[in-house]
Amino acid sequence: MTATHLRLLSAAACLFATAAAFAAEPRPPFTPPSAAAIPDNDFGRAVREGEQIFLHTPQKAGKFVGNDLNCASCHLDAGRRPDSAPMWAAYVLYPAYRAKNGHVNTLAERLQGCFRFSMNGKAPPADDPTLTALQTYMFWLASKAPTGVVLEGQGYRKLPPPAQKADYVRGSEVYAQYCAVCHGAEGQGQKNGKHWVFPALWGADSFNWGAGMHQIGNAAGFIKANMPLGQAGMLSDQEAWDVAYFMNAHERPQDPRYTESVAATRAKYHDSDDSLYGIEVNGHLLGSDSPPSGGKLTQAAAKAGG
Repeated sequence: MTATHLRLLSAAACLFATAAAFAAEPRPPFTPPSAAAIPDNDFGRAVREGEQIFLHTPQKAGKFVGNDLNCASCHLDAGRRPDSAPMWAAYVLYPAYRAKNGHVNTLAERLQGCFRFSMNGKAPPADDPTLTALQTYMFWLASKAPTGVVLEGQGYRKLPPPAQKADYVRGSEVYAQYCAVCHGAEGQGQKNGKHWVFPALWGADSFNWGAGMHQIGNAAGFIKANMPLGQAGMLSDQEAWDVAYFMNAHERPQDPRYTESVAATRAKYHDSDDSLYGIEVNGHLLGSDSPPSGGKLTQAAAKAGG
């Protein structure tokens, strides 16, 4: 082995050691300010407007929302709860590169994606007051947080791979025991009037195939850290994986990026073990019978044009 090879190996070892040390570095904790601390001035009113959009998204931003979910359906406690993709932890990390669309995203673009996929709607313009209010609310939650630092509780919890491959039948049993009482036997959720008390987990009223929660790993991490509601941590890792698989093995609105066929769309956007889109489960090819993307917005447009 030449001296050059030795130097290269030494440099590589140093880089790996540095990366490992960085990955092992503990994430600093952070507590967002309380809602009661929002100031009573023009800025505070913008913060409160963002909070209300977050909590009542179809009512406050209906022209961009195709289902009846709220931002808080997935980002619990008004975007405050750790391990529920809290807004204060997200704010400090943008702009950021996202593999999902292959370029650096601003925070506004990231929120546009939430409306398009999780809300099964359409993206507000980047300068729309809706996005301004939501970003103001996120800025407030992240007050005094270090910028560019991954904070404790950021995103969804990353679970280790399951001891056994995630299973539909076991997942259905977990769902029936722990989830159906809130989300319904058919995943349809529960409403009080027009307001969702518990969100739909699949079907026409849920998030579409482009949303991050359709990925089994995201769903399992969210479920493990937060469900059943008020009893977080009750499920084992295996149960969380199984019920996440079960939830995401049902049809939901079509991915708005759909092109040509389910197979082509899977190859371009879902070619991963983390996605069941384009996979046959119980004799059904997922994605082949999806309701159109856009939900209520698509239906309203069809009526207006018809």
